[in-house]
Amino acid sequence: MNILCFGDSNTWGYKPDKTGRFDENTRWTGLLQQKLGPEYHIIEEGLCGRTTVFQDELRESRRGLDMIGVTVEMHNPLDLVIIMLGTNDCKSRYGASASVISSGLDQVIRKARLNASQHFDLLVISPIHLGHGVGDPDFDPEFDEKSEVVSRNFANEYRKVALQNHAAFLNAADYALPSVTDREHLDENGHAALADAIYDKITALQKGLSNVI
Repeated sequence: MNILCFGDSNTWGYKPDKTGRFDENTRWTGLLQQKLGPEYHIIEEGLCGRTTVFQDELRESRRGLDMIGVTVEMHNPLDLVIIMLGTNDCKSRYGASASVISSGLDQVIRKARLNASQHFDLLVISPIHLGHGVGDPDFDPEFDEKSEVVSRNFANEYRKVALQNHAAFLNAADYALPSVTDREHLDENGHAALADAIYDKITALQKGLSNVI
């Protein structure tokens, strides 16, 4: 069973202390592979800075909408696609609401479907919340207080997108918090907790509960 994990730095495994990437025994994608076993193939497609549809003028190829089609084609056939995007869309320069960001997510999903060689199940994950003060000078000034609010509004909007696309839904913020180190990324405990939650959701999918919200 081929499972594509399409996301941003929290899928890539960025370390909150800025020292690089967690190894496969720590990041949630690697832990998920271990839990599922050799009959499953986890395809890691995380990229730092990736958005749904917004263009980052300082970094190339960060729009998920631009990359999802070719990514799906590269890894066809797929049985399950997991999408966890939106955190970078909260950056203050985009000025986007959770509703607007969820519309971008919907476009990413539709393009993934168009480029798939077969039907795949879909798991939409609403990302963890941004921590209070994430935009402070010593943290990440690309965000502000409004960014924090937007991130907390994701779950309701993403759940609607999941329903519209006949997908399963998971709210990562129910299971994991941003690290205290940078108020933005998962730490080791967060990756472990998210891996457990996604494993449980995939188990439900395998039992035919594909629309469990």
